[in-house]
Amino acid sequence: MIFSSDRGALRRMYRDAWSKHRDGAALSPLEQQIADVIAKHPEYHPAVEAADEDRDYTPEKGDTNPFLHMGLHLGLGEQVATDRPPGIRALYARIVAQSGDVHTAEHRMIECLAETLWEAQANNRPPDDAAYRERLERLASRRV
Repeated sequence: MIFSSDRGALRRMYRDAWSKHRDGAALSPLEQQIADVIAKHPEYHPAVEAADEDRDYTPEKGDTNPFLHMGLHLGLGEQVATDRPPGIRALYARIVAQSGDVHTAEHRMIECLAETLWEAQANNRPPDDAAYRERLERLASRRV
């Protein structure tokens, strides 16, 4: 269900997972992952609780889409768990060690992921894993 293109359904999934988490209800593994990401982003709690299906978050209005941001965290987590693209798990470990903070490291990494996805969409092609790994390698090589 997380791969639905129905924006409203995705937002309801976030809202429902967060609500169950707050109520202490049992969560599926996916709901637990969603709730964990939401918990790390208190600035997005109002948006999650409202889960406004019609709200457009546009950069032109100075908006950050909280659901996209949290979805990138979830996507990165899946990449690290499966080590796809190959080598991302090791890069993740290096970037976390360099940052000294998992959440900060993930934010840096999702910038690379977002750029890669944007390029793929703009050029109407699949994401370029080699370019993505190169971005992550540069990130891992930087001094903080």
